[in-house]
Amino acid sequence: MNKRLSYFLLLFFCCTFLGFGQRFHISNKKKFEKVRFELVNNLMVVPVELNNAKLSFILDTGVSSTILFNLTEQDSVQINNVSEITLRGLGEGNPIQALKSTGNVVSIGNAKSFNTPLYVVLDKDINFSTSLGIPVHGIIGYDFFKDFVVEVNYAKGFFKLYNPKDYVYKPSKKIQTLPLDIRSRKVYVSGSVTKADDMEVPVKLLVDTGSSDALWLFQDLDKGLDVPENHYDDFLGKGLSGDIFGKRTKLKGIRIGRYNLNEAKTAFPFRASFEALGNLGGRNGSLGGEVLKRFNIIFDYQGNKISLTKNSNFGKPFQYNLAGIQLQHNGLRYIAKRLADVNGIVRGDEKSFGNVQLLLENRTRLALVPEIIVSGIRADSPAAQAGLKEGDVILAVNGKQVHNFKLQEILHMLNQREGKKVRVQIQRYNRDFLFSFVLKDIFETKKP
Repeated sequence: MNKRLSYFLLLFFCCTFLGFGQRFHISNKKKFEKVRFELVNNLMVVPVELNNAKLSFILDTGVSSTILFNLTEQDSVQINNVSEITLRGLGEGNPIQALKSTGNVVSIGNAKSFNTPLYVVLDKDINFSTSLGIPVHGIIGYDFFKDFVVEVNYAKGFFKLYNPKDYVYKPSKKIQTLPLDIRSRKVYVSGSVTKADDMEVPVKLLVDTGSSDALWLFQDLDKGLDVPENHYDDFLGKGLSGDIFGKRTKLKGIRIGRYNLNEAKTAFPFRASFEALGNLGGRNGSLGGEVLKRFNIIFDYQGNKISLTKNSNFGKPFQYNLAGIQLQHNGLRYIAKRLADVNGIVRGDEKSFGNVQLLLENRTRLALVPEIIVSGIRADSPAAQAGLKEGDVILAVNGKQVHNFKLQEILHMLNQREGKKVRVQIQRYNRDFLFSFVLKDIFETKKP
């Protein structure tokens, strides 16, 4: 073999290996890989291995790069080929310092990439775990979706990964397939929103599985995207650059393909929260998890299309923060638990027990439980009017001790339905207080 041919083959091998290493592939011989996820506050949380460290990531079609954050003293993760950079994301804060890393091995189920680039956020205040109630260490999106046809079953909590070359679409009248516009490693779909006067406005929306909200729109008076008179100011969520605030409202409807969702929960984020996006490039907002979870979805990035099928979530009402409380985990606290122990049995000499007298001794022991605090409270909300304050420790809701429930279950208890009376026991300055309030229709009670 001559030197020129040897060089060509070596170059071909290196390029092929590096290109393969930067892509995800299924490491076994199955036709597809099935991975379960936990749906928390409309977000898909999946187990991920990063350089053999077991972590949890949010599966986020709204991000162009893989981002690692919220590492604690208990987390030990090796990252490779590191350099310093500055990142800017959604939120009203300043740009943040981060590390860029390449050559990392990432596994989701049996799908593996040997050379995944990622960014490591150093700011410890960026922590989505406290508001979700479970550990979350990062987000992954385009790097993962681009290499597969991904079937997401929101209703049953799993997704399947297929090699795009081998995937066969099954014709069905129940499936709506739409074009997927991919720009700068993010995906967009076209739709329309219907205003109160029945005016229908076409919109281009970022498909954002990493947003727990329903629909975000950017105010654009020329296009007809103005905030309805019936609205209120609200905390919308957290971004890499800080908290995101805006105006919460609802529109008469949103249409994606042939599917129409009535009384669509909508938010208009303040301009300061998305200034980092710069030129929006025709984008009018984002389609988040509270809408997306109503479908089972096929993401086909290589085929530039997305397929939607209604699932059991489709007809469920949109969820609003009726109480006006935001909650988060705030570490652990001790509580005293009373135990009733059986110390003896008094009976006759007969072999059968018959009537038995149990001798009980009440004892207590200390137990560590999660501490849930009020992290924010909306002005003029039922909870604020009742007297709750930011920093209050939640002890019980309607007589149920909160340490027995997940964070999202507690939020549901606080926001069940309009007209529901809620009793909240809290601790403030080492004293216990009991507050009660009635959940109201926030759009009827809020002044324009």
